Amino acid sequence: MTPINENIFPVFHEILGRAEKETLLHQRSKVIWLTGLSGAGKTTLAKYLEEALHNKGFLTQVLDGDNIRSGINNNLGFSDSDRYENIRRIAEISKLFMDCGVITINCFISPTEDIRDLARRIIGQDDFIEVYVNAPLNVCEARDVKGLYTRARRGEIKEFTGITSPFETPENIDLEIRTDLLSIEESVEQILEVILPRIDYH
Repeated sequence: MTPINENIFPVFHEILGRAEKETLLHQRSKVIWLTGLSGAGKTTLAKYLEEALHNKGFLTQVLDGDNIRSGINNNLGFSDSDRYENIRRIAEISKLFMDCGVITINCFISPTEDIRDLARRIIGQDDFIEVYVNAPLNVCEARDVKGLYTRARRGEIKEFTGITSPFETPENIDLEIRTDLLSIEESVEQILEVILPRIDYH
């Protein structure tokens, strides 16, 4: 592969690696990727999941769509190319956290299979745990605490996922959580059952 810039010389091989960081933290670092419509419950689940993992002694970092777009990705819009770049940057950031031994919990709509596959390729198949946080569109709209769906239906927000921009149902997931059928506690418990065997340090 031809380097993007011939004056860049990565030194990853010269610094402490992921294995040393995982040993220090006594955990296996993974990226837990929560995908789903706005209002499905991704951020709420992430907060409760992080608290549950923290109480079990795991070091985590939550990356949330609104927070990332107000900081690192504040120069991006919602066109297809900007959505792609948004996820590419997030995946690269997640990989850096993972290399530090940290378990990253990501809350991003990530609406297409191409975008989710991009994140999986960057992070690595074995380290990418995809959780589909699923609730019907009418339930998401009823939970619309930010008023986004209302504004989108009035035409005030362009390219809004689920209304004027498509959300492709994930096909390559580790777990589906129906937040319209399960309590937060039940949802977190199901996620823990999937991830704990993969993050426990042996």
